[in-house]
Amino acid sequence: MLGAMTTSTAAGATAGAVRPMRADARRNYERLLVEARKAFAEHGTDASLEDIAKRAGVGIGTLYRHFPNRHALMNAVFQDALTSLLSRSGELASADQPCAALVEWLRAIITHAGEYRGVARALMSASHDASSALSQCSVPLRDAGTRLLSRAQAAGAVRSDVSITDLLQLTNAIALAAEQAPSDPELADRLLMLTLRGLKA
Repeated sequence: MLGAMTTSTAAGATAGAVRPMRADARRNYERLLVEARKAFAEHGTDASLEDIAKRAGVGIGTLYRHFPNRHALMNAVFQDALTSLLSRSGELASADQPCAALVEWLRAIITHAGEYRGVARALMSASHDASSALSQCSVPLRDAGTRLLSRAQAAGAVRSDVSITDLLQLTNAIALAAEQAPSDPELADRLLMLTLRGLKA
């Protein structure tokens, strides 16, 4: 699966600086993330925030102090996936076959977006809402993807009118389609290949 995503701002941030969390606050934050990952994996990203707080052993008010809304919590949960995707894009940036590198990276996004039900839909929605905490996921991904796309275009493998924004929307749409057809594990890859045929120069 997956705006300028930086490490999620910890609770206790002020407008000018981020104060370190107290030990108990840090423990609550980490427990909430652990339980959110479990709940999202079991029930999708629409999982009850109240249940997540309860499973973490804290009140819902504590959850909201750390994560003001659902998208903020999702943003924090997806940090590991984002780091992995950005790292992979860096590795692929000097690949001998720029088009194949771009395809591999897009496939990795689809795979990550498929880890939690509801992620693809949320990312598609957040891409049009700069105020959403989840929109922070797309800027570094877009920057990383732009570099891979530009190399593929410079190599003459991809049409010059293709944008990374369109590609990311397409990958989210493919991940969403695959989510709706769990009995067909090859669907995402087939759709990606069909899409890419239309992108070739």
